[in-house]
Amino acid sequence: MADGAAARTLRVEDSYRAINELYQERGWTDGLPIVPPTEDLVEELLGWTDRDRQEVVAVLPPRQGEATVERIAINAAMAGCRPEFLPVVIAAVEAIADPAFNIDSIQATTHPVAPLVVVNGPVARELSINAGYNAFGQGFRANATIGRAMRLILMNIGGGLPGRGDRATQGNPAKIAYCVAENEEQNPWEPLHVERGFAPDTSTVTVFGCEGPHNIQDHYSTTGIGILHLIAGAMGEAGSNNLLGRGWPLLSLGPEHAATLARDGFSKRTVKQFLFEQARFPLGRLGPEYRAFLAHRNGLPDRDDTMVPIADAPEAISVIVVGGAGKHSSWQPTFGDQTRPVTRALCRRDGTPVARVADLRE
Repeated sequence: MADGAAARTLRVEDSYRAINELYQERGWTDGLPIVPPTEDLVEELLGWTDRDRQEVVAVLPPRQGEATVERIAINAAMAGCRPEFLPVVIAAVEAIADPAFNIDSIQATTHPVAPLVVVNGPVARELSINAGYNAFGQGFRANATIGRAMRLILMNIGGGLPGRGDRATQGNPAKIAYCVAENEEQNPWEPLHVERGFAPDTSTVTVFGCEGPHNIQDHYSTTGIGILHLIAGAMGEAGSNNLLGRGWPLLSLGPEHAATLARDGFSKRTVKQFLFEQARFPLGRLGPEYRAFLAHRNGLPDRDDTMVPIADAPEAISVIVVGGAGKHSSWQPTFGDQTRPVTRALCRRDGTPVARVADLRE
């Protein structure tokens, strides 16, 4: 994209408290204290990319703000990112700007959708992005600050402010920070980025427009088919946007469940096929208004035994492996057919993919 305007320098009292009070008053934070984005700190972040600081990476709605490399770095600094996290944040901004992701609607909807950033490849290990125990939870700086940087960018550059640009009825905690790495070491199948056409040693970011994780516990099934029946029951729920509009739901398998499935001969493709066929909800359990709407919208017979799918095809269901030991998985309902996952590789200025962020130093 073309070059954007330079960020303005703001001179304020040299006090952490004063800076945070000012940022809070002006609506420049997510409600939490920020790290003051000093000129020195921003310069340090910019040293981890070979891209021009005024390059416009994306134009973000609803404000149509220009997300330049410099402005992305400022928000990453505010979020508490280490400087070497910047290339991941830039790739994630590129991904959400893809029309297929539909950030216009995601910013403005009443649905509690948030961009989930899934990191694959060597960069996840290089930056210690958590893929194991508590991967969706607290305790890991890379996950928390990369995810938070995305939210600050959507607020400060895109203008997605609660009650104004962001109209989420209730929201959800994933809107604060939502970033994870796939547990490739314990994934019995090809990792997400390889499945999506990238080389194993290419580092990528995939964004999903989804809700927070919905836990699926199964401590009793000892077979892959048993686990799949339980997962299908969890994913075929009544209230999700995937039942309403299908789209691209996400299943985040825990390593123990994934290992049992692989042991019993299930590939990622056959897992998706099973869920496409079985993760459905009967029209007969819905109220008359919603039932009539779903039957009409999907061209289905309006009968009690009609089973409504949550995706249009097995390939529309994404499967990743995340977490530590324990017989838990989760699934993330998405924004239905209004969004689809988008993957971007970490690249040099000339578009050459890289494995490590160290390869991007100026």
